[in-house]
Amino acid sequence: MSLNRSEKEAVISDVTGLAAKAQTLVMAEYRGITVADMTKLRSIARSNGVTLSVLKNTLARRAVSGSGFEIVSDLMTGPLIYGFSEDAVAAARVVADFAKTNDKLVIRGGAYGGKALDLNGVKQLASIPSKEVLLAQLLGLMQSPISRTARVLAAIAEKKGAGVVEAPVEPAEPVEAVAA
Repeated sequence: MSLNRSEKEAVISDVTGLAAKAQTLVMAEYRGITVADMTKLRSIARSNGVTLSVLKNTLARRAVSGSGFEIVSDLMTGPLIYGFSEDAVAAARVVADFAKTNDKLVIRGGAYGGKALDLNGVKQLASIPSKEVLLAQLLGLMQSPISRTARVLAAIAEKKGAGVVEAPVEPAEPVEAVAA
């Protein structure tokens, strides 16, 4: 079904809006994927904040022209699904994880930070831990010196406490009450 001019302009403006907000674009060839698998991929993508779109390549090229994703417009050939995400690694992770279980989905490339990514670049981007995991690792690194210092001080205090021999305390003599 072909689109008329106004529908094409609407698609281009929608995708241009996605590209303006997104940090990452991942493109994958979906030839041979069943509808059920595509529905599953879209569901996974939605839950991870990734927008997946099947677009005409000419419309996709027009939509990303002038953006940081224009550098991959030469890869926009064949039946492609376009994944945009505001999170730097979400689109790459969703598509790469799905491609591991479904050999029909072939990653073509992508773009991040104004740089084109090939298949290996997308896989490397997908292997970066999520923002929450990175923050937890950073917090652990920041707490590590403090907790080590506390353990060393506790060990020193325990060692000194074990080395001290307390003298037996003799009962004190009763003090007589002084009459006034």
